[in-house]
Amino acid sequence: MTIQLKTPTLACSSCVNTVTAAIKTVDADAEIQANTKTKLIVVETQASELAIREALINAGYPAA
Repeated sequence: MTIQLKTPTLACSSCVNTVTAAIKTVDADAEIQANTKTKLIVVETQASELAIREALINAGYPAA
C-alpha cells in the first residue's frame, strides 16, 4: 500500500533520517521517499496508515 503524508516540519536531511528510522520501526521493509521542499513523505508499506502516522508523531514529525 502506498501512503502519502504531508509533514510541515520536514526541513532537512536530518529530519528525513529521523522520519525514515521511525517508519522502519513499524515496517523494516518499507520504502520511503521524503522531499523537504514539498514536505511530502511517500511510504510503500504493509503497515496501516494509522501505524505510520503514530510513528511520525512519536518521532516529532506529525503529518498534517
